[in-house]
Amino acid sequence: MKNYFIILFLLITNAFVFGQNLTGEELLAKAIAYHDPQNNWDTFNAAFNVEMESPKSSKRTTEIKINLPEEYFYSKAIKDTLTTEFTLDKGSCSIVFCGTKDFSEAQVKEYGLNCERASMYKNYYTYLYGLPMKLKDAGTIIHENVERKSFKGKEYLVLKVTYDKTVGGDIWYFYFNPKTFAMEVYQFFHDESKNDGEYILLSEEEIIQGIKMPKIRKWYYNTDDGYLGTDTLK
Repeated sequence: MKNYFIILFLLITNAFVFGQNLTGEELLAKAIAYHDPQNNWDTFNAAFNVEMESPKSSKRTTEIKINLPEEYFYSKAIKDTLTTEFTLDKGSCSIVFCGTKDFSEAQVKEYGLNCERASMYKNYYTYLYGLPMKLKDAGTIIHENVERKSFKGKEYLVLKVTYDKTVGGDIWYFYFNPKTFAMEVYQFFHDESKNDGEYILLSEEEIIQGIKMPKIRKWYYNTDDGYLGTDTLK
């Protein structure tokens, strides 16, 4: 019996040490193996819908099409009575607002009907639904040290990520389940000393083209845990 407890103690200790001794790159590799076991992200070509609900705004439903090999992105957002469509096709940009390409300068300013906004949406949706695979992109700095931290009552292996100045200035933390390596939380700061930025809680999963994507994302402010909204993958 005594030997049994010694072995059990060693197994638990080794599991803890294993988590602690993983490098950032090793943790990322395990997370990608969980979320994209067949390495499908580079050839991703699929469509999905995202429903966004916020206490300060009416519901928005967005249809998204991403074809990475063909460099194609399309989004169609419906909010109240307004419909906005952005298309980027190998650098060519197209915008349709409420069924027409003929809109006023006032509408351009009020609703952001420009190609910069189209690129912003492409980068936003491709990044968030391409995680953690997108952390292999050029300009991403994976910090070597992996921390074991508790967040909202759960234990995680935490990966710190920063970016080359040409890419971005935010600091990101990605929280992975220490048993499965599933991504369950991510968090970013513009200035960590001010505790600004947001954290996002992930729950449930949808499998799209063999990739496990978070189905529900709940957004909160870092400063006061203020609730921002929820988006749900349909």
